[in-house]
Amino acid sequence: MNHDKLIKEASRLAEPFCVTKGEKFRLKDWDPAATTGVKNKQHAQNILDAREGVLSRLQEKLYAQDRWAVLVVLQALDAAGKDGVIKHVMSGVNPQGCDVHAFKSPSSEELNHDFLWRTQKCVPERGKIGIFNRSYYEEVLVVRVHPTLLRAERLPDELITKHIWDQRYEDINAYEEYLTRNGVMILKFFLHVSKEEQKKRFLERLEDPKKNWKFAMADVSERGFWKDYQEAYEEMIQNTAAKHAPWFVVPADNKWFTRLIVASAIIQALDELHLSFPEVAKARKKELEAVRASLLAQKD
Repeated sequence: MNHDKLIKEASRLAEPFCVTKGEKFRLKDWDPAATTGVKNKQHAQNILDAREGVLSRLQEKLYAQDRWAVLVVLQALDAAGKDGVIKHVMSGVNPQGCDVHAFKSPSSEELNHDFLWRTQKCVPERGKIGIFNRSYYEEVLVVRVHPTLLRAERLPDELITKHIWDQRYEDINAYEEYLTRNGVMILKFFLHVSKEEQKKRFLERLEDPKKNWKFAMADVSERGFWKDYQEAYEEMIQNTAAKHAPWFVVPADNKWFTRLIVASAIIQALDELHLSFPEVAKARKKELEAVRASLLAQKD
C-alpha cells in the first residue's frame, strides 16, 4: 500500500474515536471492546507493521524541519495499556526525536508550584514528539476523586471553592491553546478499558511472576472508586475536547486494537502538518558540490 493510501486508511480508522466537541459526550456510549474496521489481531498487526515505516519517515521530517513539536498525552485507568502503547507504537521512531515522561505522585517541590509547572518543563522542543504518560489532567481526575490531595497542594483556603474544577478546565484549555499557538500539536488519548478487563489484567499480574512487579495494592483499592473515575473522565472530555486539542477515546479491552488506533491518529495528525525536509539554498548547494568534488579528488 502506498503512502497516500496508508494515510487515508489511518484517517478512516482513527476518525470514529476523535472528539473535538465535548458538550454531548457520554462515556456510556463508547464501547471499550470495540474493534471497528479491523477483522482480528493479525489484521491489526499487519496494518501496524505497514505503518511503522510511514511514522518513522514522518518523524524524520518533523525533526529535520524543526518547526513543529507534537505532544501526545496518554490518560487511562491502571492496566489500560499505556506502557504497551508507548513501546509498540513508537518502536520504529528514532529515539533522538522522541521523549517520554511518566508523571507519578507529585514531589514536595512540585506541590510548591502551580499544577501545570511540572509538565510545562517537559513540553517537547521543536522537531520532537513528546509523550506524557499521565499529565496535568491528573489534576481533574485523581485529585478530583480524592479531594484530600487538593489540600496537599497548599493552596490558600479561599481559592478552594466549588468552582475549582471549572477553573482548572479553563486553565487547561487556555494552556493548550497557548501551546498550539506556539507550534505544539496536541493529541490526547483516553484508553477506555472496562472494569472486567482491568480485573483480568490485574489477575494476570498476580499469577505471572514476570508481571508481579507491575502490581500495586493501590491499583486494587482504586477500583472502589470506579464510578467516580468514570464521571471524572466524562466531564474532563466534555470540558476540554477541542479541534486544536482533540481527545481520542480509544477502546482498550483489546491491546492490539488500541495500539493500532493510537498509531493511526498520530500518523494522520503528522501528515496534516505537511512536513518536508528543508530545502538547501543555491549558495549552500554550490558549497556542498565543491566539498563533494574535493572528496572525490582525494587519493586515500
